[in-house]
Amino acid sequence: MTSLTLGPGTPGTTRPATPATTRPGIPATTRPGTTGPATPATTRPGLSSAPVAAPVASPASTPAAAATRRPSQGSVHSWDLSTGVDGPGTRFVAFLSGCPLTCLYCHNPDTWKMRNGTRTSADAVIAEASTYVRFISVFGGGATVSGGEPLLQPVFTGELLHRMKHELGLHTALDTSGFLGVRATDALLRDTDLVLLDIKSWDPDTYKKVTGRPLRPTLDFARRLADLGQEVHVRFVLVPGLTDDPANVEGVAAFAADLGNVSRVDILPFHKLGEAKWQALAMPFTLHDTPSPTPEQVTSAREVFRAHGLNAV
Repeated sequence: MTSLTLGPGTPGTTRPATPATTRPGIPATTRPGTTGPATPATTRPGLSSAPVAAPVASPASTPAAAATRRPSQGSVHSWDLSTGVDGPGTRFVAFLSGCPLTCLYCHNPDTWKMRNGTRTSADAVIAEASTYVRFISVFGGGATVSGGEPLLQPVFTGELLHRMKHELGLHTALDTSGFLGVRATDALLRDTDLVLLDIKSWDPDTYKKVTGRPLRPTLDFARRLADLGQEVHVRFVLVPGLTDDPANVEGVAAFAADLGNVSRVDILPFHKLGEAKWQALAMPFTLHDTPSPTPEQVTSAREVFRAHGLNAV
């Protein structure tokens, strides 16, 4: 899995970012979304140097603009080019700012508040993404809207997904906790080819402890996606002593299998690569003494999902 930093600065904790086409006024940091150290990718000559111009949409041609009658803008933390992390293939990923959850193991707490992002137009994001269309078409992949929690900004998210799909011709993915799934309109979901859904726990008490929020909205959103026949990849973070209880793992696996639209499950081992960010924000990282799961523990959890007929990796 590799990633290449592109522009307004990507917020993970795995390595310093190396801007390729940094936009003025947006600081470079590191990228979110990885579960281990990332290796910088090397852009192939002749691909990113020959950008594909984005078609210019008229102000009323997209759902968000029609609803607001003005160009759509949102709070953007950063964008990135990644492989094997944020959906299938090589993908342009827009990370939006703001999240209603406060996950104990979050490795990007700097994305929690919308005010920490940069006000950015949909035109700017699409223009940036368009410069990588040729690269993505060569290697396969698409575009992902992530966060933070993108459904905290549903109009902006819908605008990006619509234009990524219809203007740029890219496969689209929405990376979400599902907690704000009620904000996802049917139109937004029609413009989404794949939902990357984080189900952080099956046990409601554990979910509340991990996220600070109730579990029910995520399950309701998952069932809605199943009713729509929307393809879903489930993500489950395995945290020793927190989410690894056998009954909890079994519960997530049984629920995902019952949906009938889950084509993949990613078992993500807990890590502490974001601890420095918590310290920088003067926030206590309560999982400081929690170890990462052993390979045997990860394999055991994966086998529980596979026993339910799921493609667990």
